[in-house]
Amino acid sequence: MLDRDKLLELYNRLLNAYGPQHWWPAETAFEIMVGAVLTQNTAWINVEQAIANLKDAGKLALNPMSRMTERRLARLIRPSGYFNVKARRLKALCSWLQAAGGVHRLRRIPTERLRPALLAVHGIGPESADAILLYACKRPVFVIDAYTRRLLKTLNLSNGDEQYDVLRSGFESALAADAAMFNEYHALIVRHAKEKCINTVACRHCRVEWPIK
Repeated sequence: MLDRDKLLELYNRLLNAYGPQHWWPAETAFEIMVGAVLTQNTAWINVEQAIANLKDAGKLALNPMSRMTERRLARLIRPSGYFNVKARRLKALCSWLQAAGGVHRLRRIPTERLRPALLAVHGIGPESADAILLYACKRPVFVIDAYTRRLLKTLNLSNGDEQYDVLRSGFESALAADAAMFNEYHALIVRHAKEKCINTVACRHCRVEWPIK
């Protein structure tokens, strides 16, 4: 079980160090969903190029992407890596969204039904599903990624080897169900992971990772 006071202390340290992050950088909920697939096993800068390609081609919307061939989609998202695999996953996501009646219809589905439905889509694992739920659907679901695991272990807030859903439910049980706060918290962790330690009194990285008692 994660400690509520320590999680809040970590959140406040991150917020004080880096300020609000205004994440996820996307114009639509569908773009967030596409980004959640493209960001698997790659750096965000590569995702940005793939997203730009889709926008330039006029394909960053459900119906245009659904009508594309998988081969054409793979060429457009090539910068994201594993482009053939991700093209198949995006096509599966599009098929599921169309069957559901479109992105806007997801608002009507309770989280306890929507999460398993997302996990049943080809290529959508727990992290991708939760990123979609949190950022695209604005549900109070916490995203557990490698950055989160590493930071929690560094600060002795977890063992580092817990199963995904154990850490996710630990966050959600310890903190109030607040989608905006979960959004900011996760975004701050990602921001912190990109910060380099400069080992001075002004080092934001060090201020965040000072032991929490």
